[in-house]
Amino acid sequence: MQFEKAPPEARQVLGMPIRELGMSLEASPVAELVARLYSELDAKGVHHFRPHCYLSDEWGCPSGEPVIGIPFYLGDPRVAKVEDALNDIEGEREIMMYLRHEAGHAFNYAYELYRTEEWHALFGSFRRPYRDDFPFVPFSRDYVRHIAGWYAQKHPDEDFAETFAVWLDPDSAWRERYRDWGAIRKLDYVDRIGREVGDLPPTRPTGETDITVEEMQQTVEEFYRDFQVDETPLIAELALEADLTDIFARRAQHGVETRSAAELLAEHRRDLVDKVNYWTGVRRTLVRALVLAIEHRLGELQLVAERDRSRQQMMELTVYITTLSMTFLTGKKPLRHRRPDR
Repeated sequence: MQFEKAPPEARQVLGMPIRELGMSLEASPVAELVARLYSELDAKGVHHFRPHCYLSDEWGCPSGEPVIGIPFYLGDPRVAKVEDALNDIEGEREIMMYLRHEAGHAFNYAYELYRTEEWHALFGSFRRPYRDDFPFVPFSRDYVRHIAGWYAQKHPDEDFAETFAVWLDPDSAWRERYRDWGAIRKLDYVDRIGREVGDLPPTRPTGETDITVEEMQQTVEEFYRDFQVDETPLIAELALEADLTDIFARRAQHGVETRSAAELLAEHRRDLVDKVNYWTGVRRTLVRALVLAIEHRLGELQLVAERDRSRQQMMELTVYITTLSMTFLTGKKPLRHRRPDR
């Protein structure tokens, strides 16, 4: 656990029970984004659907319940810094992506669309079992692209939630982007249903929450030690030295300006992890652990990047990390993105 990477004021909350931090959604920084979600629904003509949002242990919409759970760390700036040190906290754009996705689940449950024949014909059986290790067709045009990986292909309910999120996003330009895709039928369906129920109260206006922040008895540190995925066994046996010394030099040649290869990677770490996660579907925690391990090894070996070639070297390193993620680390079977879940 990399708690030491969090600032001192953030580490002070590690021993505090979560329920005693005094967090509330209304007083949190994310409250403004929930209000934006409601405004986007209103702009789409959906005037009576306002899913209840609450702070919980993770992103989620309990199955069949038109409510939205939001990670508690977004409710306190100190805990947010702990999350950022461990996992790279979501930015505003990412939070809105998750809110729109979870709103899709909640909308589906509020109007019980999943019970209709048309919904089943378009998206599939709602009763299909959930699998974390789900088969997918990369770059399929029958599904929208929203959350990292090929998340719409995980389950019909996720397909609907992703389609709804793209439709709701005011910047998605979905009519143009998906014009020639099979997914356009699903988007047209959501657009029509949104207009049909826009002035109707939901069949299920309220729902039951699962765990709330007021019920979370463990301390912040206990939560992360229990919840954090340990990826080290998957990367412990990687022989990185030979490959990394093919990409970067051990020492500078005479007259060649260099910089630390570890510092170069650290500078681009967040974007690199995000993009590898997005395009491969390999879970973010695994990609991040791999990148951090490589960054650490670059520092140990004191490898350097040539300033005139640093862009080329960074591109080669990105390809290397992507290849490792898709093959060696996953046994040639990609591990899927798991957040958010319904």
